[in-house]
Amino acid sequence: MIIYKSEAEIDLMREAGAILAEALARLQTIARPGITLLELDREADRFIRGRGCIPGFVGYQGYQNAICTSVNDQVVHGIPTNRKLREGDLLSLDAGLIHRGFWADAGLTVGIGKISVEAQQLLDATRESLEIGIRKAQVGNRIGDISAAIQQHVEGAGFSVVESFVGHGIGRDMHEDPQVPNFGIAGQGPLLKPGMVLAIEPMVNAGRKDVALLGDGWTVVTVDHSLSAYFEHSVAITADGPEILTSVRKSDAQHRLPSRLVGDGQGGDLED
Repeated sequence: MIIYKSEAEIDLMREAGAILAEALARLQTIARPGITLLELDREADRFIRGRGCIPGFVGYQGYQNAICTSVNDQVVHGIPTNRKLREGDLLSLDAGLIHRGFWADAGLTVGIGKISVEAQQLLDATRESLEIGIRKAQVGNRIGDISAAIQQHVEGAGFSVVESFVGHGIGRDMHEDPQVPNFGIAGQGPLLKPGMVLAIEPMVNAGRKDVALLGDGWTVVTVDHSLSAYFEHSVAITADGPEILTSVRKSDAQHRLPSRLVGDGQGGDLED
């Protein structure tokens, strides 16, 4: 069942998203060679609690950390450890928090120091696919329009979309209906209506789409050990266009995307 949010509820989710965006921005500034994944996790926990919010991942289905930290061939749900980041690593940061009863969920991949050309191309294609998918999150479109746009861009860039994990609705619970796959057929799936809030999160592999779960029960890796990247925003469907809730607030206009992107449509989890 899809749960539609009121304007007041979206206001709270907007507040939650802005705090989470600040937390992720903070983590980016300290993610450098030599820092450990646990140090990043502790900073995320400190920052989120310091803003009066709950680190939503702590205790979620038995998970014990504030963030997920996935490195190189790890796709999602990597557990923070004492592993030190190295020059050239790709680090995916996935974070969530609860603010006044509502969730925000977002993430991104960053390069540590100087990264390879292939890694940069993977980052760019994944980030662009999220942007293109968000622009399809228009009233009157369907979930499949988002999914197809993401898949088309990723595969057009020569990469693979992970199909085992998908995006989702979000609100008082982190995972709500509907699911938001990063692959599919335009014109299919639930109709997008005002009040829907979606966590859109393309997960993209440099090699094949196949993934596997490690023995820790959480960490998902590429079967062929190719690099993987991930970007996510929580997005509200509004009559004025999609609004990115998980961005540092500047002005509302900067977070609502127009109904048409110049050149758009031309190639250019399980839920998480």
